[in-house]
Amino acid sequence: MNIPVWWWRTLVLAIALMNALPALAVQPDEMLPDPKLEARARTLSRELRCMVCQNQSIDDSDAPLARDLRILVRERLKAGDSDAQVLDFLVARYGEFVLLKPRLTRHTAVLWLGPPVLLVGGGLALFLFARRKRASASAGSDGSAELTPGEETRLAELLDKSRRSQDLNSH
Repeated sequence: MNIPVWWWRTLVLAIALMNALPALAVQPDEMLPDPKLEARARTLSRELRCMVCQNQSIDDSDAPLARDLRILVRERLKAGDSDAQVLDFLVARYGEFVLLKPRLTRHTAVLWLGPPVLLVGGGLALFLFARRKRASASAGSDGSAELTPGEETRLAELLDKSRRSQDLNSH
């Protein structure tokens, strides 16, 4: 299969453009003149969920609401708020859902503790299952299984019947 060179060039260009898209979300007019404040704003923007796009940070989103939130974050930082105060303000206004990584509270404990508990529980269940399987295999492999008298009688009848049918077939 021979793929033309122009196709590869187009593919590389498309991938390069897709990687550049998130950088276009923050507009030049939003940026703060102070590089330290702008760096803090960008860091906070990456932690906040776009309420329109849902699984995208406001730093990456082109939605108008994301722009408004980016501007709000910058205004709060210019007013002297700490990073924690900005996050607390936005959580108070929009709820925990605004955070891409929810905080560990009693309401979000299942989100944080559920996966490790399920992982450990599943591992423990597999361990117990394998141990029980190994124990039952080793108990039956030494041939020490005892038959009840009824089972011995039934086995003798079946073996006798099998021998008779083999004798009839061989003659």
